Amino acid sequence: MPKVAAKRPQIPSAATVLAILRRLRKHYPEAKLALDFSTPLELLVALILAAQCTDKKVNEVTPALFRKYRSAADYAAAPAEELERDIRQTGFYRQKARSLQACCTGLLEHFGGEVPKRLEDLLTLHGVGRKTANILLGNAFGVPGIGVDTHVLRLSQRLGLTRQSEPDKVEADLTELVPRRHQIAFCYLVQAHGRGICHARRPACPDCFLADLCPYPDKTPAGAPARPAFGRRPGPIVA
Repeated sequence: MPKVAAKRPQIPSAATVLAILRRLRKHYPEAKLALDFSTPLELLVALILAAQCTDKKVNEVTPALFRKYRSAADYAAAPAEELERDIRQTGFYRQKARSLQACCTGLLEHFGGEVPKRLEDLLTLHGVGRKTANILLGNAFGVPGIGVDTHVLRLSQRLGLTRQSEPDKVEADLTELVPRRHQIAFCYLVQAHGRGICHARRPACPDCFLADLCPYPDKTPAGAPARPAFGRRPGPIVA
């Protein structure tokens, strides 16, 4: 007998998406961007440093960095070896130093040294992809958008919010599904759930408060120990 392919889950209704958001907000009321910053430039720098590095470590490095480098011109003009030493603890420091200097040179040449407020402009900067641009726009300027990291991609697939696997296509699906007023918070709520319950290898499905809204509620059998994910953030240096 030929094997019957499993049916793919239907994309949830707007009411279901709102129910998911309400529950996430209830369980993770403190969910927000973990990077510390006070200006758009500081956030841009922190996001570049955060590739393959924990937010905690970035926050340990940036206070001294932000006191020393106060403008795009400061980063662009810094001796490369000096900047590398200043960010060494974040890992991949040579590549990150090159990205920071190229990005800040672009700010000086095209935007008067200021971080632009348009997605299209941000994407012209070295080291800035859609994820970084959307996170920056949302947190520095309050512009709705969805930054797709590994947690957002994985949980969006598991919750049936997308059938795509490419980050740009996942972003497009989520932008259509998630109301604009929730888009900035959505990323951090999903990240919190990914770290706390919906782990990559062994999600704690029996303990999940979204199980009745999830098309894969039995991914982990009851009684199986959940295995939280630790370590550095995956992903390429160029976000």
